Amino acid sequence: MNDRRKKTALVTGASSGMGKEIAKRLIKDGFHVFVAARHTDKMNDLVKLGARALRMDISNEAEIKATVDTILNEAGGVDVLVNNAGFGLYGPVEEIGIEEARYQFEVNLFGAARLTQLLLPSMRAKRSGTIVNITSMGGKIYTLLGAWYHATKHALEGWSDCLRLELAPFGIKVVIVEPGLIETGFGDVVANGLLKRSGSGPYAKQTEAVAKSTVDAYGQGRGTDPSVIANVVSKAVKATKPRTRYVAGKYALPMIKIREWFGDRMFDRVIMSQMR
Repeated sequence: MNDRRKKTALVTGASSGMGKEIAKRLIKDGFHVFVAARHTDKMNDLVKLGARALRMDISNEAEIKATVDTILNEAGGVDVLVNNAGFGLYGPVEEIGIEEARYQFEVNLFGAARLTQLLLPSMRAKRSGTIVNITSMGGKIYTLLGAWYHATKHALEGWSDCLRLELAPFGIKVVIVEPGLIETGFGDVVANGLLKRSGSGPYAKQTEAVAKSTVDAYGQGRGTDPSVIANVVSKAVKATKPRTRYVAGKYALPMIKIREWFGDRMFDRVIMSQMR
């Protein structure tokens, strides 16, 4: 990682799914790629391709700082930052503890924000760079029992828009990518967590419906391959003037447009029709 003539990228949440595919694509595109996740052993395949793997829990301040220090020492900073780390917390608002909800925000919003803060000085010094924030179609729409997850994704959208305006004078671009239904293991995590937390009690009927709908939507090729998102990120990073938003993956564009064009009441009916 000593050749500073090559551009450098950092991809968070690179141990699986979209993050892993994004890292592979950026390596292929000729970047020096740092990859960060809690489990470095799950990134051994990326290391073999030339990536530099770093252990980082995106909710841990000390580990975020250590990651940034390593990158600054070895590469002087990054040209591309892909904030991809995140997870989906689903369940009734009444039954999810506030500490658990705060952790959802720590991972999906504040971790990305802190990492960005620490890397910005070196990007400003070069007066260039691209920050890619992976949100979700869930940053524009909503689903049953997804209050805390959608809250973080809506927040990341607004945060990214403001950041784009702040950094434009310094030549730094901010891009939002809004994936749809992607085959990443997201569905199993959501469904299992739901049933464990709220499989009985006042919200049991809703919980069972959402879990079933989620399981039915993922797996066996029903979702979009994460390489599609990797290609979108590659396109955005290469563009001289990238779009502010890229929507990609199954259901993303139609779901966003249904809410935009027909309003909340119609969208409510569309969502609830999937819960039968």
